[in-house]
Amino acid sequence: MRVIAAFLINTAINFVIGLFVAKFLGPDQFGRFALALAIGMVLQTSTLEWIRLSTVRFYSDKSRIEQPELRATLDAAFGIISIIVTACFIAYLLSGIDVSLSPSLIGLAVAAAIANGLFDYHTAIVRARFLDRRYGQLIVTKNIMALVLTVGGAFVSGSALLALTGACLSMAGSVLIAHKALSDNMSPLRIAQRPLAAQFARYSLPIVAANVLYLMIPLVNRSLVTSFFGFAETGQFSLAFDIGTRLIAAIGSALDVLLFQLAVRAETEHGSARAKEQVAHNMAVVFAILTPAAAGLWLVLPSVEQLIVPEQFRGPFGVYLTLMLPGLFCFGLMNFAIYAVFQIEKKTMPLIAAAVAACIANPIFVWLLPRGADASSLAVAQAGAFAVALAVLALFATLSGARWPRARDIGLTIAGVVLMILALLPLRAMQPGVGTLLAQCLGGAVIYGVVVAIFDIAGLRRIALETLQKLRRRGI
Repeated sequence: MRVIAAFLINTAINFVIGLFVAKFLGPDQFGRFALALAIGMVLQTSTLEWIRLSTVRFYSDKSRIEQPELRATLDAAFGIISIIVTACFIAYLLSGIDVSLSPSLIGLAVAAAIANGLFDYHTAIVRARFLDRRYGQLIVTKNIMALVLTVGGAFVSGSALLALTGACLSMAGSVLIAHKALSDNMSPLRIAQRPLAAQFARYSLPIVAANVLYLMIPLVNRSLVTSFFGFAETGQFSLAFDIGTRLIAAIGSALDVLLFQLAVRAETEHGSARAKEQVAHNMAVVFAILTPAAAGLWLVLPSVEQLIVPEQFRGPFGVYLTLMLPGLFCFGLMNFAIYAVFQIEKKTMPLIAAAVAACIANPIFVWLLPRGADASSLAVAQAGAFAVALAVLALFATLSGARWPRARDIGLTIAGVVLMILALLPLRAMQPGVGTLLAQCLGGAVIYGVVVAIFDIAGLRRIALETLQKLRRRGI
């Protein structure tokens, strides 16, 4: 539970950092900042994400001792790929190719890809070994540096360039500060093995390909927004997507940090059948928490926008996030509930098929939906594409013989969320503010919490009671 708390704290601080950066940069510079980060994310996912995924799936305290060549292979792969990415960027500079962003921003996008990949790889290492304290230290160091360098850079200069530089330094710097503690003398680079790298690639590359395709959808849509409406509207569109994505991903990732490792442990200790049971239970937990969270975000959106969204982004923020939210919810269910079905089986090719379906659906929706005075049609098209992907992925999971959560848990979750919405809907029409937000959050927690307590949806009541007992034994 400590690692989940650290993850949620990290996400909350990232949320605050994103809002401050948007406030200090303004829509135009933030549009450039967000577009460069989106390019960096696509680059990171396509080149380095397979290393993180392989770490989470194959690395552990046991493998560290019994297979030291595993960590050496991961380290060597990260270094080689980083060198290749840097060389490709140099070749791009020499080519003279002209794109919408300046060469400086493109360079920082590349730096952000490598720095964030380095950070994600090392957090995956400590997660795989259940080193909760070390995970927390990494998170704290990175966030302190980000507040000073990223937010400070945006405040001092109002420039996307300096803010991006601060983001790169905070991610890479946190790992470098803890380098001695994160390194492993048992795994020198000379014992790295190409067959292991090939094994990791076979497992991870379908997941990576799917994720790259999913990232291309918002990246292409942001580019279309820039083309149709300019960088300022891209900033408006990007802030809504980034904040919505972070909130949904925060909850799903916090659960995934623990739940997927439990499934891997179940497979290691008890076999495939037990792992499938754990994955089915994990899906129920994710659905039972992600569904009320998404509904709750929509309910509190007017107050959230009034209280924390920078003034120059208000209005479009609420419109865009409302339109994007169903798609973000679908994307969350795919990533944090259904993906595990294929990851445990080590049969990840269906992920690509679902992503291809989304990539086909997005331009069709863009073409069919009438274009208005803003980018609303693009937000709807994006949400529709993610919904198509969820449906295709669920079909493949069913055909593969996946075990699904109990219908009781799904039905009770939906009933509890509907009850929460009906009870809190009148509050959404009230004057946005602190009082309204607190009333909505407290009311939603009580209403849905009572339903969970009565019916023990997805075993959440049992989990809560066990956690309380552990805290009492520790004197907390």
